[in-house]
Amino acid sequence: MTPNQRLTGILVTIGCILLLPLVAMQFTNEVNWTTSDFIIMGILLLTTGPLCEFILRRVTSLRFRLGLCLLILFLSFLIWAELAVGIFGTPFAGS
Repeated sequence: MTPNQRLTGILVTIGCILLLPLVAMQFTNEVNWTTSDFIIMGILLLTTGPLCEFILRRVTSLRFRLGLCLLILFLSFLIWAELAVGIFGTPFAGS
């Protein structure tokens, strides 16, 4: 798999992830995303995926690649959790 194919795969996966709540909103009232929710999640995913791709292209050591990508994924998860339920109680947490 070439790096460009991998990046295309990442971008398609991001689009599919963003389609999940859109489809769920058609079938249940428990998922209620606004336009800003989609924009914020899109920004979060569009920084996480390509940043991991950048690390995969630039870092040669497998150990550092794995560590940096896991760190990025962990930080993205923490940001997502804070925005979703406010686990830290910061001002930008969801209501």
